[in-house]
Amino acid sequence: MLDFEYCNPTHISFGKNKIAELDKLVPSDARVLILFGGSSAKKTGTLDEVLAALGNRNITEFSGVEANPTYETLMLAVDVIKEKNIDFLLAVGGGSVIDGTKFVAAAALFEGEPWDILLNWGNNVTQALPFGSVLTLPATGSEMNSGSVITRKDIQSKRSFMSDHVFPKFSILDPTKTFTLPQRQIANGVVDAFVHIIEQYLTYPVNAAVQDRFSEGLLQTLVELGPQALSNPTDYDIRANLMWVATMALNGLIGRGVPHDWATHMIGHELTALYDIDHARTLAIILPGLLDCQRESKKEKLLQYGERVWNISQGTENQRIDETIAKTRAFFEEMGIKTRLSDYDLNYTHVKEILTKLEFHGMTALGEHQDIDLERSRHILERNL
Repeated sequence: MLDFEYCNPTHISFGKNKIAELDKLVPSDARVLILFGGSSAKKTGTLDEVLAALGNRNITEFSGVEANPTYETLMLAVDVIKEKNIDFLLAVGGGSVIDGTKFVAAAALFEGEPWDILLNWGNNVTQALPFGSVLTLPATGSEMNSGSVITRKDIQSKRSFMSDHVFPKFSILDPTKTFTLPQRQIANGVVDAFVHIIEQYLTYPVNAAVQDRFSEGLLQTLVELGPQALSNPTDYDIRANLMWVATMALNGLIGRGVPHDWATHMIGHELTALYDIDHARTLAIILPGLLDCQRESKKEKLLQYGERVWNISQGTENQRIDETIAKTRAFFEEMGIKTRLSDYDLNYTHVKEILTKLEFHGMTALGEHQDIDLERSRHILERNL
């Protein structure tokens, strides 16, 4: 196992009717900016619950945070913060709203051009406004980590940053808030969480038995409950377990002491920035081809993953790896997510565009061994046409 340090300061309040806890969690004298997406927070009554719990605090609302939060929109929120002298932020929504709130929290106190936060991966963040979240869509784990992904429309760039200064102070997780979500969003959330786990687990062995077994258990839970979540949208126990899996998938715990990959995400980000494909769907497109291209360097963990998650133990090593990749692709398809570039009307011409963007963003040495150069990225993309 690799050496590591681990500290997660986010307070989790999990269960039914937990939004009422806001009265205890948000300072009584706070000037609060509530950030949310479209109209769903209002239509479902979640925003009204939040406002009721906050009581007489000074409240300002900011709506319109996109499914892939944009720099342009978030900078408008920064302007509101400065105008209204806001000192506490509250994200109400899924991972995109929480990601956006993290950027706003850092950008509001940043000296200089806020885009530099993304260009420097957050290493230049020295302070941020405090914030909490009310999670309505389980997927990204952003409610319990310090990472954020932001899109800049004018240059078609999607970049990420991390900083200990943008851990949520608290996150409220009420599984009943997921009951009214469209199936597309639930499917995206399951696949997003699944690939988050894979990026930290399916690399090469370092004798991290605890992390491996934890990851495999989370993957098995998603395989079992993902399809059930689509057919039983108001089953509390199913939604509660999915919500907690998505949080545990990327709160840092399973990723400590092990090598990480993240190439699927880096390539997938270009698909979202260029063609506005849902983030989770880009991951479902890229991962099967990446596993195929990287089968030699990932062989030991691919065989372990196949046996422990998919019960594949018969045949030659190559046959077992083939079946493991096929099972992974089939699971995404079972969740209603297409896994080929051609399913999204993309072809060889688009592969060239994606490679150009990867090169522009310096994504020329990806993966746990940094051996995924542009040529290998091309092979990965072409395997998924």
